[in-house]
Parts: sequence; structure tokens; C-alpha cells
Amino acid sequence: MEPMTAADELPALYRAVLDRVAELEASGRRDLANHVRAEATRIYSRSWNDDARRRLVALLRRHADTPVGREAPRRGFRRRPARAV
Repeated sequence: MEPMTAADELPALYRAVLDRVAELEASGRRDLANHVRAEATRIYSRSWNDDARRRLVALLRRHADTPVGREAPRRGFRRRPARAV
């Protein structure tokens, strides 16, 4: 059986990065999610070679341990209850 090439592995790696992006977005870390998505897209849209595979793996590892959850403050408007007049 032949070993997998970078071109064979890239779609799954890219999907894993996008799954992580979704987790970051769900936790309110949209700026980081946008940065990670842009970098992954830049890598994925160029040559499908060993360098691209290494870069996607590094991107995934770099953000695999990024905490998600309450640490990230949410931005936006808070609705106030309507007052009776």
C-alpha cells in the first residue's frame, strides 16, 4: 500500500482546521477564528505539497490548545428590559 500524499491529506486537515474555527466562533472568539480561517484558506488555495501539509498541521496544533469558553468576552449590545410607562 502506498503512503498518503500531501494532496490526499490536505482536505481532511483543512476540514479539521475549519472545525476548530467553528469552535472558536461558538465561544465568541470571532477575531481569532477569522484569522485562523484566512490563514488556512491561504495555505489550502496554493500548491498541495508537503509544505502546505506541514503548515496546516502547524496551524491546527497552534490553535488546538487555544482555550474556548468563558474567557472570551462577548461583544455586542445587551438588551435592556422595556419599562412600563
